[in-house]
Amino acid sequence: MIKTPILLNSAEAEIIRVLKKKHVISRTDILDFSGWSKAKVSQEVRSILDKGYLVEVEDGVSQGGRKPRMMRFNANLGYVVGIDLGATSVEVALADAVGTIVQRVAEPADVHQPAEEVFGRCTELILGLLDLQGCQIDQVLGIGVGVPGPVDFSRGVLVAPPLMPDWENFPIRSFFKKTFPTAFVVVDNDVNLMALGESRYGEALGVDHFLFVKIGTGIGGGIFSNGKIHRGNNGCAGDIGHICVDKNGPICRCGNRGCLEAMAAGPAIIQAGLQAVQNGESELLQQMIESNEGVLTPEMISSACREGDEAALRIIRASGQMIGDVLASLVNFFNPSHIFIGGGISNFGNHLLVAIRRAVLRRSLPLATTHLQINFSRIGSDVGIYGVLALVLDYLFVDEEKPFLSV
Repeated sequence: MIKTPILLNSAEAEIIRVLKKKHVISRTDILDFSGWSKAKVSQEVRSILDKGYLVEVEDGVSQGGRKPRMMRFNANLGYVVGIDLGATSVEVALADAVGTIVQRVAEPADVHQPAEEVFGRCTELILGLLDLQGCQIDQVLGIGVGVPGPVDFSRGVLVAPPLMPDWENFPIRSFFKKTFPTAFVVVDNDVNLMALGESRYGEALGVDHFLFVKIGTGIGGGIFSNGKIHRGNNGCAGDIGHICVDKNGPICRCGNRGCLEAMAAGPAIIQAGLQAVQNGESELLQQMIESNEGVLTPEMISSACREGDEAALRIIRASGQMIGDVLASLVNFFNPSHIFIGGGISNFGNHLLVAIRRAVLRRSLPLATTHLQINFSRIGSDVGIYGVLALVLDYLFVDEEKPFLSV
């Protein structure tokens, strides 16, 4: 176990970057991608093996001579932590240095509470997982944090987050560095991390251009372009929840009227359900509310829809159509090959998905939808935690690629 990581030189870092994509690598592979001499390859490999970052494993497939000796990343280097924070829940995972989750915990959270309290609880959860694993604080190599709001990626802070305005510019990195001084900390928007998780572990593996759409308490989009997350100039690319769908619509948390999020996300769906009950349009929803101490949830509307309730079905279809109308414009603009949909509201099932697909196909250009696929993420609720761990591992030990990681 390496408790004080030794930074890699540029050549060693290049080997690590390629290895993270290929998982196992031989000296011949390094020769092919680097163009270095055999002597330089031997020197760099020996150096990186001596530092403990790689281990030699079984022989590879012979290409006519001796079987090549294969190398892989050393899973015993230490641990990385992923924090997937949503509006109403948080999940924390502890993984080894190749991303295999060894401990995890999830619980309700409320981002309307002060940032110090929420991240303080996250710190407690991390310490609990370390205790279960029997490891020390200085064995934590990196921490990734996914948050539900626009993130200035270079600084690792939230900027004008509509859900939790008091969190703006909160020093997330410095907060965790106080408890985990030897770990680097990286922060990103939660939907960007869902897109990254889908690209590494889901059906987007090998897909260069796709959108990931999260539908929950809010609505957000992650843009994957040319095989990489597209964050934009200041980190707020993909904030599709605040595209206007009705300029006379309700006031959104951002202060504008008729945003997609204000009209089609979880709270808007609940409000539509309450209105249907008030209008006498759904006896089933009325019964559900009465049996749940007067509270209506999106899950109850989804359940009513599955039982054939017309009002619930109408609400879900209306939400899907508005989301699809916005996505149609994005399809015309970006021309993705895939759209993946996740988040809590994605559990509404095929009625929502069909409504989204119909709106996209109706309003997008034929050429843009010729090969377009729109599906729910099959990874489900794990996509966020996989994504945040992938982000940490992408920057692990490769110092020249993470100048923003200084506190």
